[in-house]
Amino acid sequence: MIGIGGVLAYAATKPDVFRVERNINVKASPDKVHALINDFSHWGAWSPYEKKDPAMKRTFRGPNAGKGAAYAWDGDDSIGAGQMEVLESAPGRIVIKLDFVRPFEAHNVAEFTMQPAADGTDVTWAMYGPNLYIGKVMGLFLDIDRMVGDDFEAGLADLKAAAERWMRRRSTLSSGEKT
Repeated sequence: MIGIGGVLAYAATKPDVFRVERNINVKASPDKVHALINDFSHWGAWSPYEKKDPAMKRTFRGPNAGKGAAYAWDGDDSIGAGQMEVLESAPGRIVIKLDFVRPFEAHNVAEFTMQPAADGTDVTWAMYGPNLYIGKVMGLFLDIDRMVGDDFEAGLADLKAAAERWMRRRSTLSSGEKT
């Protein structure tokens, strides 16, 4: 009993907020990367969560892209249910309100930044929000940064591949039109 009390007391000392963040360099223009993120209908090409449950139900509302675009999902236990809405869409930055309903309720923010780089675009995918007490306790036994971070790394790798494929196709078409 003392051990459990100690674990619960220790959990209470954990930070009240969390942040998971991963980065990648994409050999594509910032506007192309932005377009793949800004329109939820493109997420099937790169989002790791789309691949975990291909049969999940998807609902889109609002504009096709940009501020106000919204996407809801309802999937199996690996995906759960929730919704996202673009709160801010500007060159170099997209901010998304992320609400989970199942397997547990959570309200977070996902943020994508795209910075021009000499060899393309440096892309950062971050998620942050309140670290409720249950999250603090879970964090003692599960490495949330690694679990979510692994998904972000896989998604960013697929985002990179999709954007670079588009750039190669565009380059090939441009080359063909010039000849």
